[in-house]
Amino acid sequence: MDAAKRIAEFKRSRGSSLSDAEKAFTARNEGELTAAVETKIHNLNDATMKFGKTMSIVFSLTNEVGGLANALKIFQDHNVNVVHIESRRPKNNDNAFEIYVDIETDNFILEEVVQTLKTEVASITLQDGTTFIPNQHNKNGKIVSPEGSRWFPKKISDLDITSNRVLMYGAELDADHPGFKDEVYRKRRIEFAEYAFKYKYGQPIPRVEYTKEEVKTWGNVYNELMKLYPTHACKQFLENLPLLQKHCGYREDNVPQLEDVSNFLQERTGFTLRPVAGYLSTRDFLSALAFRVFPCTQYIRHPADPFYSPEPDCCHELLGHIALLADKSFAQFSQELGLASLGAPDEEVSKLATCYFFTVEFGLCRENGKLKVYGAGLLSSSGELKHVLTENAPKRMFEPTVACAQECMITTFQEGYFYSDNFEQAKDKMRQFASTIQRPFSVKYNPYTQSIDIISTNKDIAGIVNDIQNELDLLTHALNNMHMIRK
Repeated sequence: MDAAKRIAEFKRSRGSSLSDAEKAFTARNEGELTAAVETKIHNLNDATMKFGKTMSIVFSLTNEVGGLANALKIFQDHNVNVVHIESRRPKNNDNAFEIYVDIETDNFILEEVVQTLKTEVASITLQDGTTFIPNQHNKNGKIVSPEGSRWFPKKISDLDITSNRVLMYGAELDADHPGFKDEVYRKRRIEFAEYAFKYKYGQPIPRVEYTKEEVKTWGNVYNELMKLYPTHACKQFLENLPLLQKHCGYREDNVPQLEDVSNFLQERTGFTLRPVAGYLSTRDFLSALAFRVFPCTQYIRHPADPFYSPEPDCCHELLGHIALLADKSFAQFSQELGLASLGAPDEEVSKLATCYFFTVEFGLCRENGKLKVYGAGLLSSSGELKHVLTENAPKRMFEPTVACAQECMITTFQEGYFYSDNFEQAKDKMRQFASTIQRPFSVKYNPYTQSIDIISTNKDIAGIVNDIQNELDLLTHALNNMHMIRK
């Protein structure tokens, strides 16, 4: 429920008195507070927060003795005039209270109040719709979310936060990067980084006018790989590559634009692209896949060595990943890896990331008794693509528990590779592996709202059962129609 609706509902139905709410809180002491993560910082709307204006705030509290008193004391300490206060239980949580207050203050004092209030409450919503999710910690000092785990993006626009947390490269290059001493290249990388950092969900991806040298580098990589694909790539890749050439401008003398590729993918499998400036953490990268969003760079590797890059660039991503993301089964596999990572402990995310590495990046599959390549790291590296199908490259059946323990090699060929009979087999094994991850909830992607549904109560499960029943009714109707036509 958005802020306006929540506040309107409070005003329509006057809740319990303040004394009742306080009694309810002091009557319960069910343990440590576990709520929310990672502050969402929003600019305050000065136009609606002028001095002396009455404003409405809703904040939520869990069952902690004295929690309400501590929160109200913050308003008093900042000399904020509270002109009205009410409380109620949220409809979906019997172990919490929402407190509605009307206050008189200016925007500067309000910001101070919000910053302090975040240490005492589970969430804060202002009347303009701004929502703050405070950082809070469990007894071990680790940040936890309302579901008892780390914060993770719950709606697709949250990727505006996670996609800008670049770990390495981006606008800055390490001393061992081929372009480190090339001032022109470094300046160009800054331009690409600015495109990515300024991008927001819902905007068209900026179109890039690539230089002649960049197009030449792309062309060198493109031509070399095109010689190998017919004999090395899996059938799904080979089926979709011509479609990319036809609809997205894949050719030697043209670097495809991310916006065109994104639109193509969305029509095929629901995946979209969003520009990023460089390496993301494994958690942030996988969380994007949960929304069927693939983080993609726009820069080209340094021309000094067109067949090697110490980082993902658009040669790797456009040539290695996109054709498989246009396959429905593979797209589903990628999204399920992302969903499994949401709110998972760091150790489990690391295992998932390693499994992603040895499947989506360096995986093999059987076709007619022969091994073919579907991993993007291989399909974008002519040297390792030639190597992987030789007898010199150790290969074994993909098992998540084995793969997640193998070291990922970045600057050399892998020490070993994993194959599956097909994508469905790899997907089934990853589903079984993901089911062992300990989380106090499950997650489900909602394609209608492009958000993550948390499944942690009987009510949540009942909703899913109802959805399944609707699908079964539709299936039954379709089968009956087919039977009648045959008659």
